[in-house]
Amino acid sequence: MADASFRPRAAIGGVPVHAMLVPFPIVGFTGALLCDLAYVGSNGQVQWSNFAQWLLASGEFFGALAALFGLIDLLATRRHARPASAWLHLGLSALVLVLGLFNNLVHARDGWTGVVPTGLTLSLLTVLALAVTGFLGHRLAYVHQRGGIR
Repeated sequence: MADASFRPRAAIGGVPVHAMLVPFPIVGFTGALLCDLAYVGSNGQVQWSNFAQWLLASGEFFGALAALFGLIDLLATRRHARPASAWLHLGLSALVLVLGLFNNLVHARDGWTGVVPTGLTLSLLTVLALAVTGFLGHRLAYVHQRGGIR
């Protein structure tokens, strides 16, 4: 059920902070996957692994900030007005952050084993989980009209 009167609590100029921050972890985690693929394609040129580590770290940082502001908006919503998909979105977002953290720890290993096969697999799983949570977030914003987006 749509609620056109919903207003996000954490907003700047009526635009939710959560929505402002979400693109950064998307770019960070997707970029890390692309860097992992470039690492494999370049036969292990180390700069690709370094790029992936920094992108994972930025994805973690901005993802945690986005999750915090999203949680503020979720908890500020009346209990009966919270769609069930909001909790699923929150859980999958937490999964993305956990996968990203483990992925960054794996990437910290030295050499080829820091990326292949575990790091590459974790990057792929992180991006897949990110796609699902992004779909749910889109539904919350546009179908359930949560997040102050019109």
